[in-house]
Amino acid sequence: MAEYTLVRSSRRTMSLEITVDLRVLVRAPFLCSKREIDRFVTAHADWIEKHVAIQRRRNEEEAARQVSPEEEMRLRALAQSVIPLRVAYYSEVMGLVPTGVRITSARKRFGSCSSKNSLCFSWRLMQYSLEAIDYVVVHELAHIRHHDHSAAFHALVESVLPDHRARRALLRG
Repeated sequence: MAEYTLVRSSRRTMSLEITVDLRVLVRAPFLCSKREIDRFVTAHADWIEKHVAIQRRRNEEEAARQVSPEEEMRLRALAQSVIPLRVAYYSEVMGLVPTGVRITSARKRFGSCSSKNSLCFSWRLMQYSLEAIDYVVVHELAHIRHHDHSAAFHALVESVLPDHRARRALLRG
């Protein structure tokens, strides 16, 4: 059985989480017995092993993408010059106009669209190919029309980028 950290709370069910530092975190109700928790962890050993490996890979990818302050400045400048042009191009193609475009330092999201249709893009996106960048731009522009990930949202993305799945895969490794 895997070693784990236990967090008890007033919840009804148990859950598992693999933390960034590769620890197994078990959340359980206050009244759940230690034996029952141990059985839960043992029953999910395959899931734990798989997700520890996934998190380890993510950590390695993140470490490989670390940049020096000089490289960050270069990527920020590149983002400031490239991304607004890509947004302008696809904005014209899609007939969707954002209220603003900002470059951020977000680590977990390459892009976002606010409820007021303002788009944000992480400078870290510049570490990827133009095909991947264009996918994020189109994805965020599509949120101006559909503030969700509905079938209509995906149909809009696909109408602009028929190969959107392959482009999205470029962001994952």
